[in-house]
Amino acid sequence: KIYQKKSQLEHILLRPDTYIGSVEPVTETMWVYDSELDAMVQKEISYVPGLYKIFDEILVNAADNKQRDPKMDCIKIVIEPENNLVSVWNNGKGIPVVEHKDEKMFVPTMIFGHLLTSSNYNDEEEKVTGGRNGFGAKLCNIFSTKFTVETSSSEYKRCFKQTWGNNMSKASEPKIKPITRDDDDYTKISFCPDLTKFKMERLDDGIVSLMSRRAYDVAASTRGVKVFLNGKRLPIKNFKDYVELYIKGKEDDTGNPFKVLYENVNERWEVAVTISDRGFQQVSFVNSIATTKGGRHVDHVADMIVKQLIDVIKKKNKGGLTVKPFQVKNHMWIF
Repeated sequence: KIYQKKSQLEHILLRPDTYIGSVEPVTETMWVYDSELDAMVQKEISYVPGLYKIFDEILVNAADNKQRDPKMDCIKIVIEPENNLVSVWNNGKGIPVVEHKDEKMFVPTMIFGHLLTSSNYNDEEEKVTGGRNGFGAKLCNIFSTKFTVETSSSEYKRCFKQTWGNNMSKASEPKIKPITRDDDDYTKISFCPDLTKFKMERLDDGIVSLMSRRAYDVAASTRGVKVFLNGKRLPIKNFKDYVELYIKGKEDDTGNPFKVLYENVNERWEVAVTISDRGFQQVSFVNSIATTKGGRHVDHVADMIVKQLIDVIKKKNKGGLTVKPFQVKNHMWIF
């Protein structure tokens, strides 16, 4: 048993690509948040996909907790490049501070410090959370020099804290304390990424701007949750506020600001559309995961809008040129 676990940890560190994506820096044009303009801008940035991935796993876990606990209303993200420290806190229902009956260890220890366990395994359930098979948070632990879990569970009236080090190979004893009735539930994950594994010297501007954009993404895609980044509340009350960050300062051919059509369809869909000046563009999320390459959810919405527009054009332009779907889609920006 122990041999198996050890070899799996070694395997992950030896072949990170299989688990977290590339650990080499890549240069890509990405949407990032520009604090001086207070807007989203497309910039060529250099970042390491594997590091972005382990941060995102922790962030998406926090956002997913809203599905488990509708009362959750706050996420706090702190990024400290000078201390090489990142933390994500949420005030949703805490992790059960109780021993697992089969594994003979506390549930948080099992979730964050042992390979292959998760509560997101059930394939029958309709997926409204972004996590998959319990690897996520552990991968962050494995690629960190220090990783700390703190959680408070009003259900079990106890709080828990444990720290791992050295790529999850060392663990402190868990500290468990009773809490009073008035203590609130929360979970906080703090980690110091192992920069040597990502061939980096520090958390540089590229990755920090990308992580910051993800804070805005989560504020937009997790309804009813306030998001704080480095102590400052992000002014995103809803998805429409978020869309405005992308089109800020943009004007159409006649010099008018871009108009946005926004619809809150139901609790699982929100859609906005505006014009695009550089071919079809899309910004989309599924269960708080950023789907930067689009997907069927985007095609589904885009195709319906294109079809409607073509019908309208045909009526207005009887006997004129036939407008083809790709010609309409080329001028569309969908959120």
